Amino acid sequence: MASYKIVVKKSVAKDLKNIPKTDVQRILSAIEQLADNPRPPQSKKLSGQERFRIRQGNYRILYTIEDTQLIVCVVKVGNRRDVYR
Repeated sequence: MASYKIVVKKSVAKDLKNIPKTDVQRILSAIEQLADNPRPPQSKKLSGQERFRIRQGNYRILYTIEDTQLIVCVVKVGNRRDVYR
């Protein structure tokens, strides 16, 4: 299986600034793993949207998948209580 390219929106860098560094390292490692498997068993498709989410502690990583171009685009990262707004 071919590896997907990871694309991160500029707003995600802004989201990561407010998260503690230990959690940022875990989040970045989870994002890197999406290149090999964009639909891991713990991912869920969001209802009514073409987005997926994975959990990383109290944080959620929202992303889209473009299978035709082999791209995973990370859209938003944030605390579970705020990320879906």
